[in-house]
Amino acid sequence: MSIASARQADQKKMELCEPCTGIQRNWRRAPGHAELVQGNNRKEEREDGRTVTVTSYRCDRCGTRWEYENDKANLHAGWSVAGR
Repeated sequence: MSIASARQADQKKMELCEPCTGIQRNWRRAPGHAELVQGNNRKEEREDGRTVTVTSYRCDRCGTRWEYENDKANLHAGWSVAGR
């Protein structure tokens, strides 16, 4: 099983709280919610040589782990679920 398919299987089992359900995924500048606790951030290099910042968050209510990709050149960066 690949990492991506394992992540998708894990996400199907998760139940998100109401505020997490309302987060618009894969859209840069979409807001999170008040119960997300910021974790570490890291720099990732893309294939075209650009470097983007990815910040991790955890929801205090339901425990879902989120990542926010801040890539100003990609409108479809933004929030994604990283697991529990």
